[in-house]
Amino acid sequence: MTHAMAKGANISLAAAAVRAVLRWSTTPGAPDVDASALLLGANGKVRSDTDFVFYNQPRHPSGLVRHRPKHRVPGTEEIADTIEVDLAKLPADVERVTLVGSTEEGDFRAVGALRVLLHDAAGTGGAANAEPLAEFQVGEVEAVSALVCAEFYRRDGGWKFRAVGQGYASGLSGLATDFGVTVEDEDEDGQAPATGAAQAEEPGTYTLTPAVPPAAAPPTTPAAPATPPTAPPTGPPSIPAMPSNLPAAPSTPPPPAGPPSYGYPAPNYPAAPAQPTPGYGYPQQPPPYGYPPQAAPAYGYPQQPQTAAFQPAPPAPPAPPLDPTFVLPPQGPQFQTR
Repeated sequence: MTHAMAKGANISLAAAAVRAVLRWSTTPGAPDVDASALLLGANGKVRSDTDFVFYNQPRHPSGLVRHRPKHRVPGTEEIADTIEVDLAKLPADVERVTLVGSTEEGDFRAVGALRVLLHDAAGTGGAANAEPLAEFQVGEVEAVSALVCAEFYRRDGGWKFRAVGQGYASGLSGLATDFGVTVEDEDEDGQAPATGAAQAEEPGTYTLTPAVPPAAAPPTTPAAPATPPTAPPTGPPSIPAMPSNLPAAPSTPPPPAGPPSYGYPAPNYPAAPAQPTPGYGYPQQPPPYGYPPQAAPAYGYPQQPQTAAFQPAPPAPPAPPLDPTFVLPPQGPQFQTR
């Protein structure tokens, strides 16, 4: 049996896991609606930005809260956007799970037949065409673009479901900020910052930047110095250029010609005066004073005058016959006259 709930009413839940469906009819000019969920602690704030589950962050890190893809209900002209919650497995520091609807253009006055259907996500109640546990017709709303449709909250060791229907004129950005989510506005150029786990896909929308939980925040590192130290050179040292105005080095005379003296440079002695060529075996004698020099004999024989043409020598006269009675005188020293 389905509980028809009015605004502010609540019911107890026995289901361990539920599926909350935000459903509306499509009409010309009506804005599109997006469903999202916020996991809140005892202070009514999120523990970290990861506790905001929506189309850009469709799954909570614990996996206990999930956003399902939006779809058209078969056989109807209605759209459904679904949030699934495993209530029995949520940690003790999660006191509430808030179901939120938002629009990017227009407000909820143009959204027709807006309602929340609550299903049991386990057993036979988890079927798509199963009868819902409860239904809340949101009804008349003001000109707002964000709306807290319903919430799950702990009571006496169990969970209860409440129909809320509270609007936020500041939109989803203002609603998320009220619940402790860090929201960064667009920059001056109208472009959303590139950082953050949740980025709006369409221009002109908000950007959500998840914050690190206090318990998981990394230790603060010291700031880098304003001027980093100069790194030592890694290449070979540079050699300074030689000045161009140095005096020229004195030229060194070439070494004297001649054979080396056993590894030492040969001394540069003055050249000796030319000497006349000596005769055969004997030195030449200066000519006598006043006389022309005589030609050196050729090996003990007088030089023959040279003529224009070579003339053979005349034949020598025949030698006279020897006297057979001729005897040489004694030649010994005893025969010499003293």
